[in-house]
Amino acid sequence: MNTSTDRPTLLIVEDDRGLQSQLRWHFEQYETVFAENRNDACAAVRKHEAAVIIQDLGLPPDEDGTEEGFKCVEDILRISPHTKIIVMTGKTGHEHAVTAIGMGAYDYYQKPVDPNALDLIVQRAFHIHHLEAENRRLQEVQQQPLNGLITNDTSMLKICRTLEKIAPTNVTCCILGESGTGKEVMARAIHQLSPRAEQRFVAINCAAVPENLIESELFGYEKGAFTGAAKQTLGKIETANGGTLFLDEIGDMPLNLQAKLLRFLQERVIERLGGHKEIPVDVRVVCATNKDLEAMVAEGSFREDLFYRISEITVPIPPLRDRNGDKVLLARHFKRRFAKEHDQVINDFTPEAVNAIEAHNWPGNVREMENKIKRAVIMAESKMITCDDLGLRASDGLSLNLRQVRSTAEKAAILQALSMSDNNISGAAKLLGITRPTFYDLIKKYELNITTHS
Repeated sequence: MNTSTDRPTLLIVEDDRGLQSQLRWHFEQYETVFAENRNDACAAVRKHEAAVIIQDLGLPPDEDGTEEGFKCVEDILRISPHTKIIVMTGKTGHEHAVTAIGMGAYDYYQKPVDPNALDLIVQRAFHIHHLEAENRRLQEVQQQPLNGLITNDTSMLKICRTLEKIAPTNVTCCILGESGTGKEVMARAIHQLSPRAEQRFVAINCAAVPENLIESELFGYEKGAFTGAAKQTLGKIETANGGTLFLDEIGDMPLNLQAKLLRFLQERVIERLGGHKEIPVDVRVVCATNKDLEAMVAEGSFREDLFYRISEITVPIPPLRDRNGDKVLLARHFKRRFAKEHDQVINDFTPEAVNAIEAHNWPGNVREMENKIKRAVIMAESKMITCDDLGLRASDGLSLNLRQVRSTAEKAAILQALSMSDNNISGAAKLLGITRPTFYDLIKKYELNITTHS
């Protein structure tokens, strides 16, 4: 990255000063940066974030005799995995070049240098780097329909459209879902899509605050309201004035406080503890819980009037196990994130690890996956994450045979059509949109022993 010019940066790792001058003159259309050893090269990669690097593999060995050129390739790709490295070798260095390609280098060029020929390789490398970066950007846009939400699942994408519709309004909504499904991510998305996005998003976990403190946390208190109240203190509701208040785990709110919350939701005024003045508050309220509020209403542990007040719109979030295609998608997202955070070179998951991720039930949902992937990135002993790294049992493998999947679905559809038509052939065929002869052929194909009538 270069802040002084719009020209793309080309990093050249070469200790021959004469060749440096030749390459500087030839590549004048680029902002050329030079490094003469591995340490300088790594520092230049961090500073300039060059998309393309020309590196001489013939750098002198380090003190322990290790080939400095190979270590340089490895270090650069660890720092910047998407950088295109073009290695240069001598006439007898073909095997070394192949080794560097196997380590992740983009291409190689054999000395003596013909600048025009090298120029074509460099241009292509910049072009490929640009295309790959654009492809990654488009994939992230497609897989991240809302800020912070990664999904390809149809039901989740439908939920995203729902959030986009309700965000501009002031309607109170309740997000339902198991722990770890991303309810706060959804709440923040509503806030960020709303006209209140520039104001504060204030969250409080009703289950994490002791019962004797939650009222003062929400509504604030006046000086002297109770022992230890040395000064006037604003509550979460007032703090969120103009913005969004997120009441997480509202199902754990004490019953005696629910009436006071209901009054606030209806009238949008509060009174601080120890105070007598009504304070108007303009705040959007989003609630979330992992509990069955309707069942709690039936048993008397949650107020029915509050339930209907916070449930103007409910948004149920499916657990990770029910989100088609999202398990490995999220796993790779977390892998990239944590590999970057912990400065690790992790290419992917082994096929066995992918199967294990798909087969695992993920009772802790996205939060559990996040923790497991973080652990795996830290514990991995190679560039491929294994089942052991994840702490998951190896699976026997998933059946992704399309013919088998199609046959299973077809057979289930035939049985359902027959059931719906009371085993009437004409009715079942009509439901499936096929002819009677075709329907008879399918019954014969799947050897279904069914008593039918026309």
